[in-house]
Amino acid sequence: MFAEERREKILSKIKSMRRVFAKELAEEFQVSIDTIRRDLTVMEEDGLLKRTHGGAVLLSKVRRFPMDEKIRFSEGTEHQNAVAKLAASYIEQGDTIFIGGASIHYVLLKYLPVDRDYTVITNALIIAEKLKNFANIETYIVCGKIKSEEGIVDPMATEFIRTLRIDKAFLTGGGISANHGLSSSTPEGAIFQRVVAEISRRKICLANFDKVGTEFFARTLDLRDLDVLITDWEAPDEELEKIQQRGVKVLVVNEEN
Repeated sequence: MFAEERREKILSKIKSMRRVFAKELAEEFQVSIDTIRRDLTVMEEDGLLKRTHGGAVLLSKVRRFPMDEKIRFSEGTEHQNAVAKLAASYIEQGDTIFIGGASIHYVLLKYLPVDRDYTVITNALIIAEKLKNFANIETYIVCGKIKSEEGIVDPMATEFIRTLRIDKAFLTGGGISANHGLSSSTPEGAIFQRVVAEISRRKICLANFDKVGTEFFARTLDLRDLDVLITDWEAPDEELEKIQQRGVKVLVVNEEN
């Protein structure tokens, strides 16, 4: 089989499965794993996929349309749980923190500490609904027009959040890269998160591996405006190094965590 033919089959496979593993591809096509890695590198350079440590994932479009809530608000992936668990360790007694309405924020709820008192500001109804059951958390929800996909992000919400001050904001987006910073699917969501960052003393970005090196439609923050990036073991080392060189503290959780 010629290289081009093999790469066409790899592309077809990744479109249907959304991710592939180099070891499995090597076995399927009966070639060395180095050959598959070269294939994936060429395909990434051609903008066809995004490489990970173990293989590759489907390259995201610059906009992501609404996800089914049963998928979005679920137990989360192994990577999301690892990132969320480490993020929760940053919450201290007396903190005022921001938690949005992304899937990683929903996973974060499982790991919120219950042995200390703190305040949570959120712009997502589903997050507020869950938080009301925590006796140790005082919860405030941002006012504005309700929008299910990104939470409440309209101008009223943006003006409301601007009047507050936050100790730690747990931010996320469609992607984060050294060249484009943190980015989101919509300008409205990006603007809202930018204001959250402006009023927060510490900005912590939560991004599992498939977001690292990905650039979405609307820029949310430059890297210089972020303090910490928490990601996982499959995030591309080269991109993480570039992000770190721009002044962001990068924390990578291990698979066993």
